[in-house]
Amino acid sequence: MSVMVRDTGFQPEDYAGEWVDLPSDTDPESLAQHGNAAAIRIDFPAFSDGRGFTLARLLRLQGFQGRLRAAGHVICEQYAMARRSGFDEVEISDDLAARQPEELWCTRADWRAHDYQSRVRAALHTDA
Repeated sequence: MSVMVRDTGFQPEDYAGEWVDLPSDTDPESLAQHGNAAAIRIDFPAFSDGRGFTLARLLRLQGFQGRLRAAGHVICEQYAMARRSGFDEVEISDDLAARQPEELWCTRADWRAHDYQSRVRAALHTDA
């Protein structure tokens, strides 16, 4: 089984449509052929394999508007990066959900406020 992680925490699967599954080693030049898909799931074979973040960003820059899911070995510390890259959600195993419970993922749910640029702006504002 799997657990879906969204900004509101762990959620049940709510998508019944067809997925386009892309491995992390997908050639970026081939992404355009998937631009009209309703939903794309990008595999993360290891938490240290960040190619999926690049693929997600490239898809969004090419105008992909569908549902975009990171699936596999994404850890809670990577949730903000996943969201900023363009993913709508993360799919993790039940085992990972047990090791990294919902409250850990929720601490990263305010991903818009904790990026580098926000921290720099806040520092500049307090120094002024």
